[in-house]
Amino acid sequence: MHERERWRLILDLVRGQGVIEARDLTLRTGASTATLRRDLTRLEEMGLLRRVHGGAEAVEIDAGAPSSQPAEAKSLVAERKRAIARMAVDLCRDGESIIINGGTTTLAMVEFLRERQLQVFTNSFAIAEELVRSSRNRVILPGGEVFRDQSIILSPFDEDSIQHITASKMFMSAMSVGPLGLTEGDPLIARAEAKLLNRAADLIALADSSKFQPRGSMAVAPLSRIKILITDEGAPASALDMLREAGIAVFVAPDTPE
Repeated sequence: MHERERWRLILDLVRGQGVIEARDLTLRTGASTATLRRDLTRLEEMGLLRRVHGGAEAVEIDAGAPSSQPAEAKSLVAERKRAIARMAVDLCRDGESIIINGGTTTLAMVEFLRERQLQVFTNSFAIAEELVRSSRNRVILPGGEVFRDQSIILSPFDEDSIQHITASKMFMSAMSVGPLGLTEGDPLIARAEAKLLNRAADLIALADSSKFQPRGSMAVAPLSRIKILITDEGAPASALDMLREAGIAVFVAPDTPE
């Protein structure tokens, strides 16, 4: 991913969430910590975002607001992603084979997968590392080339090891959700996700409420491919109606777990 492309992705993520952690930006961009630090410094110098402790915030946030607001917004986004991830894992049964793509919300699933016994296929370094280190799940990675910027493994061949994988469910996050389905901003990520989609029976999309804004230009999966979409209480009612009209089962994770 070129510098300018990475900057556009960073700004899309920051503007979409208001406040975002540096760890989330590193995962989504695939950049090193040092590279991301330079990117945030440059974008702040250009007046396009504001650096905060542990991450960045959108410049649209009122500078006169109470100092606790950025931390509160950051905490709410993280808790919503965690609630979505918890609901996603509740859909899994021990012994099942699942696919998980890379993303901040799918990464949050790791916490709830620790005591499960599943066969997990993922092309995400971060998810694989966490699952191997802290869970009893069987973890499978695809063969192919390592794309450092995107933090994924992708084979240049159509016929590769992925063709031998089958799963009952694929859990997938995306840059955006809209009438055309799930979209991404990076063509390599879009290609990797499209290949994985062919190996799962059911697609379960994980999308926090910030994802219902037009972003990304690469269509990955139409609405007709999605069986279930899990979101949070901040999702706009019009977007949820659109999804239900498309025949998608919409699950809303509560802000306060029951």
